[in-house]
Amino acid sequence: MASHTTNLWVLLGLGLAGILLVTRKLKKNIKEDFGAFVEKLQLLPPPQPAPPKAPHPLTSLTFAFSDIFDIEGYVTGFGHPQWATTSGAASRTATVVSTLVEGGATCVGKTVVDELAYSINGVNKYYGTPTNPAAHARVPGGSCSGAAVAVAANLVDFSLGIDTVGGVRVPASFCGIIGFRSSHGAVSHVGTMPVSKSLDTIGWFARDPNILRRVGHVLLQLPYGIQRSPRQIIIADDCFELPKIPVDRIVQVVTKSTEKLFGRQVLKHENLGQYLSSNVPSLKLFHKTNGEVKTSSIRVLANIMRFIQRHEFKYNHEEWINSEKPTLDPAISAQIYDMLETSDTEIENCKSVRNEMRFAINSLLQDDRILVIPTTAYPPPKLGGKELLSEDYQNSAFSLLSIASLSGCCQVTVPLGYHDNCPISVSFLAKHGGDRFLLDTLQNMFKSLQEQVDVVATCKSSSNAISKEQSAEIAKEKGNQAYKEKQWQKAIGFYTEAIKLNGNNATYYSNRSAAYLELGSFLQAEADCTNAIKLDKKYVKAYLRRGTAREMLGYYKEAIEGRLLLFIL
Repeated sequence: MASHTTNLWVLLGLGLAGILLVTRKLKKNIKEDFGAFVEKLQLLPPPQPAPPKAPHPLTSLTFAFSDIFDIEGYVTGFGHPQWATTSGAASRTATVVSTLVEGGATCVGKTVVDELAYSINGVNKYYGTPTNPAAHARVPGGSCSGAAVAVAANLVDFSLGIDTVGGVRVPASFCGIIGFRSSHGAVSHVGTMPVSKSLDTIGWFARDPNILRRVGHVLLQLPYGIQRSPRQIIIADDCFELPKIPVDRIVQVVTKSTEKLFGRQVLKHENLGQYLSSNVPSLKLFHKTNGEVKTSSIRVLANIMRFIQRHEFKYNHEEWINSEKPTLDPAISAQIYDMLETSDTEIENCKSVRNEMRFAINSLLQDDRILVIPTTAYPPPKLGGKELLSEDYQNSAFSLLSIASLSGCCQVTVPLGYHDNCPISVSFLAKHGGDRFLLDTLQNMFKSLQEQVDVVATCKSSSNAISKEQSAEIAKEKGNQAYKEKQWQKAIGFYTEAIKLNGNNATYYSNRSAAYLELGSFLQAEADCTNAIKLDKKYVKAYLRRGTAREMLGYYKEAIEGRLLLFIL
């Protein structure tokens, strides 16, 4: 009996020792490079110019790059070992990499990408899935997973990637860092592996908005100039109906930061789906063809973007796929191998939508305007989770990502702290060619945005009350916008929503009365003004509007008495 007990204790001790060893080994591996790198290498910048010339703009910064950029003498892996073994070493270095090195930055290595840089999940069974430093049990996002992880783990100051349908934006969001997608064609693609040429853009990651901006000025070859403040910040309300993340908190942070920096008058709310339905005529072809009349325009855009991605990927790499028959992740294989035969008409219709999208978004964002949308619809899914393959996850994600991909505009992903231990973010978009303006706007707003995140986190104990008050304010702002556009009934609906959320605010009643007056609903206007005055006895506008309503109802004596009270007050 004693011997049996001793054996049990020995086995238990060995088991615990094994667990400790595995844990220590795992921590050691994570601590070293989080699985971000495919290969370490070093590219050193040229010597500093002699004074009085200024030093190189990226001096003292280190960076890594996704394994889709050519480096002279090295094989570009493209996220798949079979690609690497069937390709020779590059004869020249990608322009974007050499530009950064010449700008004073030191390159330290190439990083993991999804297989053939095709997915947005960040999973690669061949090179290993990089560990998300912000949430170890969750995917890092792709396709440029390693580049994002290298920055998030503080292994480099910035990193380089490619964004086709979210390759930079998604991993930036999932890893809690800043990710910038440049305007289509703004940065050279020479020496870069193509995925879908009409959608591919160069992007980069950083933790510091100043570093992000410095890199942007070098890559975009921008002269330093006077920074411009946004004339309008447009919140796409319908886009915030898609996510499974706390959208009220995101909108609250952006709203408060905007009000503090630029004033409330800069804010505007827009239904982006309705705007695109009116300004992208070719979308009707897809509603009709696919029987998706009730589906929002943004949902339809997701299908069009993925269609273009598949078609152009097939054009670029079909010969290699057919000859090598590579084994791929099932999710990627379903997209690449199951490519349906398409007619020239379908392709032309997709191109028409893309061209019209570029004009429509540029028109919406002209004159220094910023569009605000969620970056992703979901928090980062768990490693191996079913969520990664779910139709809703894919459609919701690509719906949001399609806006910049199809329009070719620039977009920046901005971290906004955590929710349920997962990073969350928001995205700002500017028109095509507005890269410097977007980088400047981020630099101006970043500190304020983070301060507002802290304010919300501090007030977490009273989150329900705050949520109702903030939701009421958002409804009121929507009502104000509808009123400005002379959509009186719509304005009344929003003001009513605000009153339901917070019935102790005199402004909501007074504003609704103004809309009722425009519609000739004088009884309702008179009642709303009376409620407003009960809540605030010195509300001048409420007295004036009630006087107008009473005059129109024939209550002249009461109207005069009400206005006389203004002199007493």
